Amino acid sequence: MIIKNASVFTEEGKFAKQDIYIKDGKFVMSAEEADGEEIIDGEECFAIPGLTDIHFHGCMGHDFCDGTREAITAMAEYEASVGVTSIVPATMTLGEDTLQGICETAAAYVREVSNDKAADLCGINMEGPFVAASKKGAQNGAYIRKPDGDMFDKLNKASGNMIKLVAIAPEVEGAMEFIKAKRDETVLSVAHTATDYDTAVEAFEKGATHVTHLYNAMNPYTHRAPGPIAAAADAGAEVELICDGVHIHPAVVRTTFKIFGDDKVILISDSMMATGLEDGDYSLGGQAVKVVGNLATLADGTIAGSATNLMDCMRTAVLKMHIPLESAVKCAAVNSAKSVGIYDKYGSITPGKVANVVLLKKNDLALEKVVLRGKAL
Repeated sequence: MIIKNASVFTEEGKFAKQDIYIKDGKFVMSAEEADGEEIIDGEECFAIPGLTDIHFHGCMGHDFCDGTREAITAMAEYEASVGVTSIVPATMTLGEDTLQGICETAAAYVREVSNDKAADLCGINMEGPFVAASKKGAQNGAYIRKPDGDMFDKLNKASGNMIKLVAIAPEVEGAMEFIKAKRDETVLSVAHTATDYDTAVEAFEKGATHVTHLYNAMNPYTHRAPGPIAAAADAGAEVELICDGVHIHPAVVRTTFKIFGDDKVILISDSMMATGLEDGDYSLGGQAVKVVGNLATLADGTIAGSATNLMDCMRTAVLKMHIPLESAVKCAAVNSAKSVGIYDKYGSITPGKVANVVLLKKNDLALEKVVLRGKAL
């Protein structure tokens, strides 16, 4: 395949008009190396790498915590169809046996399922149960427990070592010991926490490097109690942002980019099973959720994830929050892939990498075409 005349997002983080060459599902250097049988005209389009969502729960009526291959397949096919070509879905705060079943299913899916219309399952985001009850948000408080290294080891083994991130509230008993013990095995993410600034600083010093959905389910930034947000900025941590137009005010999104820079921001969707479907009644982690437009809430009004996919979040960041397209693409494709250690295969249009490309119309960023592993969907 050859994609001609598009404005291509380069490894330098800029757009340049050039052609893209693909052979055997990988990017190659030249037309001579490419499979030239199919030519796509990318005129009036931006060509960007397929996005990587490192934090979402579900879509199309399915949840990762369903623990079935059918759920993963449906989710992966939907994500690919909207240009999210690599996925790291998130668990919820559930019992250990349930989490083990989810991990085992994910490992079996990667080993045994081949689907040319589905995004690649590249890992698991373990969001809970090592969180603070006071900031549980939509997590199920009945299953919250202290950080447990043996439990993590058991789940990670069951998953085939696919657990790429672990959410942890640094103020809970055993958190610092867990962070220090597991910092070389997975990404430790400050999350669902009532931590103060000093405790958060200690967590980053001991090995945490990431913050789960910044601003949500944590103490706010104030001038006398700056909390985990300022600690993350001081530590140079990477931070997730949900740009669905519900979770964070556009001015705060812009300010976050000024504070952290587009090297450290990672756009996520945090989407739940209603994503891609109509308004109605759904569930998240076994709890009832009502969805109206982009807003998903529990019965008590707590926001319960989003109902927006990552591509729409990136589009919202650019068109409604005035984040430069170059920065938004970097935060949704490059930084996310780097964060979970898959940038050697995904996240840029580079010879040798998997040929995942998304063409977006220049005038409104509407989806024109998705190329998945070198084949147009």
